[in-house]
Amino acid sequence: MIRRFAPTDRRILSFPAVHPCESISPDTLLSSLITLSHTICSYRSKFFAIQRRNAREMFRQIAILHVFFEEFQDRHIVPSESVVLCFSELHITFQKIQFLVEDCSREGGRLWVLMKSEFVVSQFRTLIRAIATALDVLPLDLIPVCNEVKELVELVAKQARKAKIDIDPNDENAMKQVRSILNQFEKGTEQEFEYFKLVLDHLQIKSWNFCNKEIKFLEEQIEFHFQSSGGEEREVPILSSLLGFMNYCRGVVFDTMDCRDDQTDVRCNTETVSCLNPEDFRCPISLELMSDPVTVSTGQTYDRSSIEKWLKAGNSLCPKTGEKLTNTELVPNTNLHRLIKQFCSGNGISLGEQTRDISRTTVPGSPAAAEAMKFLSEHLTRKLVFGSRDQKNKAAYEIRLLAKASIFNRYCVVEAGAVLPLLNLLHSLDKSNQENAIAALLKLSKHTTGRKEIVENCGLRSVLGVLNRGLTLEARQIAAATIFYLSSVKGYRKLIGETPEAIPGLIELIKEGNTCGKKNAVVAIFGLLLYPGNHSRVLETGTVPLMVDILSNYADNPEVVPDSLAVLAALAENVNGTSAILETSSALNLVPRILLCSTSRTAKEYCVSILLSLCEHGGKDVISVLAKEPSLMNSLYSLITGGTSHGSKKARSLIKILQEASCSRLTVSHDQPVYFW
Repeated sequence: MIRRFAPTDRRILSFPAVHPCESISPDTLLSSLITLSHTICSYRSKFFAIQRRNAREMFRQIAILHVFFEEFQDRHIVPSESVVLCFSELHITFQKIQFLVEDCSREGGRLWVLMKSEFVVSQFRTLIRAIATALDVLPLDLIPVCNEVKELVELVAKQARKAKIDIDPNDENAMKQVRSILNQFEKGTEQEFEYFKLVLDHLQIKSWNFCNKEIKFLEEQIEFHFQSSGGEEREVPILSSLLGFMNYCRGVVFDTMDCRDDQTDVRCNTETVSCLNPEDFRCPISLELMSDPVTVSTGQTYDRSSIEKWLKAGNSLCPKTGEKLTNTELVPNTNLHRLIKQFCSGNGISLGEQTRDISRTTVPGSPAAAEAMKFLSEHLTRKLVFGSRDQKNKAAYEIRLLAKASIFNRYCVVEAGAVLPLLNLLHSLDKSNQENAIAALLKLSKHTTGRKEIVENCGLRSVLGVLNRGLTLEARQIAAATIFYLSSVKGYRKLIGETPEAIPGLIELIKEGNTCGKKNAVVAIFGLLLYPGNHSRVLETGTVPLMVDILSNYADNPEVVPDSLAVLAALAENVNGTSAILETSSALNLVPRILLCSTSRTAKEYCVSILLSLCEHGGKDVISVLAKEPSLMNSLYSLITGGTSHGSKKARSLIKILQEASCSRLTVSHDQPVYFW
């Protein structure tokens, strides 16, 4: 009878009550009311930072009605039609009351509920009035319960009609204080520390951990509004402002972190990278995966429809860099388009899907949020430079979290000058300091200016130092991911490759690292291979046997296999790479086997790319071996219809080579048709 909701099924301050069906048994309805009223009363033991007085009044009324329901049930009274009607209306109201008190006592949602005080009070008022209305049809004189209970129920009905439900003066003052702080932020003014403390004390947010819960809640709310309304929901600006408020409090008001469990959300799974990085596939304007990427005169790439709208609106500056566009020519970025299609095909994504993500936003959600982030970035940078060891560690961790949250945050942190002190912190002998510093730099390396700041501040040596001699395996694998992002800049690939300890350090991490470390190191090598001059350096370090070894242990490291295939595909494009692959005893057998058994379309297409290169550079012997694989053709045919255009093209080329070889040896059966493309 009672509708159950998981925390993710219902949005906060929403009340999806269900009306009892007309045929419901009166006994079932009564039992459900008893359960509901008991559940509501159990919230009395929870802490209410706001709406305390209104909640107490609600609990008092529900507790009395709970006693009435239990006596009604104990006496086995057969309810009349009017009683059933009353109970049905109360059942709807009780469902809504349960949601309301649940939200008002919810950890993490205190600031939001405070700022929605007027709406919350209106809900309390409406629901208490609903109780009075339902009790109006209750024929209490005809119900055989004790007089004391009758009197209490009559009192509830009377008080519910006259109850004065208003905003608590203390809640109202705290709400005004928050608005004042946000207004000051918007004007570019930083309020005194004490004003923030007044609000936090009122909400009983007394620790870093509680503050962090508020931040996570606000991020979830903003993400929900982005997904449901394309970012145009009217509440997004205020939510963003409150997020800026709480981020500032977490970074400035609380000197110490009382709970480090939250570090798990930035560990292994979120510190790995891939040869196909979806973050680079989003349009900086729309934040959607680009279906038709084009490049403008500043070298930045946007989705065609987005940049055309931008230009038609009369804008003459590059949206991302702010540089003046020398012309309005839009050059199709065919390579990126191919990679996006490959990524989408391999991950079951349609380019038409809405894939907006708050972490990809390049602009702040509100002016107040922007200024709060700037003030916070400056504060954290000062702590990195002048703070104690613990203060530096906390500042690095705060930056690690903030830079993960949005592109705009990364921009603010970089502009505040945090890169150089973070690089200096890499030399710390404290494991936590070094790990948080390199993780923060990884996040900042995803920003164009962040990459530039790292390299121009001679940070490459420091990052490579962590890669080779990091105090923890976690720090080393994060350093490898940072190398990957730095290698996304064409000029830096050569610089990294020419640094003696770079490629060998990545190779050592592949040998010694866990799955995350191996994956990051392999992907970093792939990034370096985009510069042809690095191919010989990679081959000299024995990369090929390592990649083949990963493939031969497919079951042990399935997550690393597609990226390892990408590295082999890149190396196989030249004769020396092909020779190195063929020198291994098992590569020519392994790659076709993975092509047959892999469920990853991306892995299959890399396999085809490798085999095609081996045929082109390896000659007749390689072609002869592959032509004898009877099931290879079926896999190639499936990629023609189910692969990307690039993968399909390579599959056709490989089929043609193998069939021509078969025809020349007269090994094709007369009743087996030969297809040519």
